[in-house]
Amino acid sequence: MAFKLPDLPYAHNALEPHIDEKTMQIHHGKHHNGYTNKLNAAIEGSDLAGKSIEDILAGVSKHSGGVRNNGGGFYNHSLFWSVMSPNGGGTPSGDLGDAINKAFGSFDGFKDAFSAAAKTRFGSGWAWLIVKADGSLAVTSTPNQDNPLMDIAEEKGTPILGLDVWEHAYYLNYQNRRPDYVGAFFNVINWDEVSKRFAAAK
Repeated sequence: MAFKLPDLPYAHNALEPHIDEKTMQIHHGKHHNGYTNKLNAAIEGSDLAGKSIEDILAGVSKHSGGVRNNGGGFYNHSLFWSVMSPNGGGTPSGDLGDAINKAFGSFDGFKDAFSAAAKTRFGSGWAWLIVKADGSLAVTSTPNQDNPLMDIAEEKGTPILGLDVWEHAYYLNYQNRRPDYVGAFFNVINWDEVSKRFAAAK
């Protein structure tokens, strides 16, 4: 069965002023839709058709560049929309809050590490909070549409939070001010969703 572009869980303008309506319309309706259609074209008629996106990415080194780039684009954006909310922001609590404190010393320590990963990723890519195989948390970043599920990733794990730092994610509103966009992202993080992903990944 072909992959389907997921609906946004909120209106295009719901994340304003942090992420503007026009960017959301283009990012979801054009970029994510494009990755979805190209992924379906890349796997049509192959033994990858019918596999989950996670299974496809786990063995991505064996597949074409089209599967790698568009499969990553499909998965990464699907996660990205879900970990944001108009009621987001604040700080995580419970098991996730404890794990963040353990891994980074404090929530501010996490913010510093995540922000640095996003701001220093050269060119296009993503910053991630991941759950490693031993259940601990780590911050990492990947180029282009790669992610830590892929067998080619330098640091592997299950992504529970991701930030898109491709210019198309922020340029209409922030131009070349990527650090401002990264800072604004913390106002829309859906920590309830990230906590659910953390529990599932453990």
